Amino acid sequence: MHAVIQRLQDLLGSAGVLFEKEDLAPFLTDWRGIFSGSALAVALPKTTEQVAKVVKLCGELKVKIVPQGGNTGLCGGATPEGDNAQIILSLKRLNQIREMDLENQTITVEAGCILQTVQEKVQASGAFFPLSLAAQGSCTIGGNLATNAGGVNVLRYGNTRDICVGIEAVLANGEIYSQLKGLRKDNTGYDLKNLLIGSEGTLGIITAGVFKIFPAPLGHYAALVAINELPEMIALLQDLQRLAGNELCAFEMMSRESLALTMEHFPQYQRPIFLTGQYTLLIELANFDQDQDQALHRIQDILESTLEGYLENGRILDAAIATSQAQVNEFWGIRHHITLAQAKEPGNIKFDISFAISKIAGFIASTDRLLSEQFPGLQIINFGHLGDGNLHYNFCAPRGAEASYIQEHEERITQIVFAQIQLFGGSISAEHGIGQLKREYLLEHRGSVAYQMMRNIKKALDPENLFNPNKLLLL
Repeated sequence: MHAVIQRLQDLLGSAGVLFEKEDLAPFLTDWRGIFSGSALAVALPKTTEQVAKVVKLCGELKVKIVPQGGNTGLCGGATPEGDNAQIILSLKRLNQIREMDLENQTITVEAGCILQTVQEKVQASGAFFPLSLAAQGSCTIGGNLATNAGGVNVLRYGNTRDICVGIEAVLANGEIYSQLKGLRKDNTGYDLKNLLIGSEGTLGIITAGVFKIFPAPLGHYAALVAINELPEMIALLQDLQRLAGNELCAFEMMSRESLALTMEHFPQYQRPIFLTGQYTLLIELANFDQDQDQALHRIQDILESTLEGYLENGRILDAAIATSQAQVNEFWGIRHHITLAQAKEPGNIKFDISFAISKIAGFIASTDRLLSEQFPGLQIINFGHLGDGNLHYNFCAPRGAEASYIQEHEERITQIVFAQIQLFGGSISAEHGIGQLKREYLLEHRGSVAYQMMRNIKKALDPENLFNPNKLLLL
């Protein structure tokens, strides 16, 4: 038994340390089954002070630490690599909601809290927590902070970074950085909170955060829209933003191919509208007006009149407006099942990318053409958050192809897509992070100056490379 295991048991008790092979297994492989590694043990602290003690111990014994939340990441950022002397530090037991301050409209949450638990706690108070994504039933707040998660409400509320007003983290020397005052304005030097958010556990282990909460929408109104042309989608987005303002909460794009795959694997979502156009939009507006009857008519009028005008002019092909909250939920179920449908395919490649909205049509047309020419039959599963410029530009093997097809062609497909991202001025990671998956491309993408700045920050805060080694950056 490695010395670190006994020392961890002394700190955390026997229930706070896992080291048997069968107990370690769920922590050693990422959600997609792409990345795996080894670890001496999994440490499960219950308090920030215990996290700090574990960090000091690992520093003393020269054992690396891989922080892990819900293990739902898509880039291998929370998965150990290789067989180095390392432990996984799971935040699952650090899962308390410390404070709900309704006067300040904030909630203070520990890193191991499940996102959906936070949503439900805030909802029970009559308020609204806007962070929402497909993995919300299992992902944790710490992981959301570590990757600056986005999700479906970014158009109105922003990314995780935009709703976080304070953070607590353990640094590589075992000291605790705590700034949980819940202040919306605090101009006192460098923004250390935002340095840690999105750093993927490489600069500090996030143990808690303070988040804004918002007035709860009094109603949601959604529509599915069949459409062919990307420029028309963007025009519709701009018209709805002009007419509805912040009441426009989501503007999601789903390609015909992505929906066909979803209907194949989940027949309960069969809808004729999905095969009408090249794309289907999912549009959601919310009502915040206390006079619900008046607001309902106003929002309905905005949605219906805008879509009627586009239909009359031939700019959209069809539209279906939800008539109940249950139908709104059903529309979102369709959107969220695209990812689950793709997971059922024998091989796939995922790109989480973003652009200025004005560049998206050019990127899709150009890149679709290049890939179709070089890889006939390749299934392009394109969907995402068009309202904030984020595409999930994914691929499955051609129908009937060998199981090895994706593995054989992944490198070349990736080269083409990343070159096109550079050409159109986009980002190789909109909301999933870098992790292991994209680290080889970060230097070229960000440029040498930015990359060296990040290396310098890493060396200053974690000189021994204790935290999540070789994730995001290569030192």
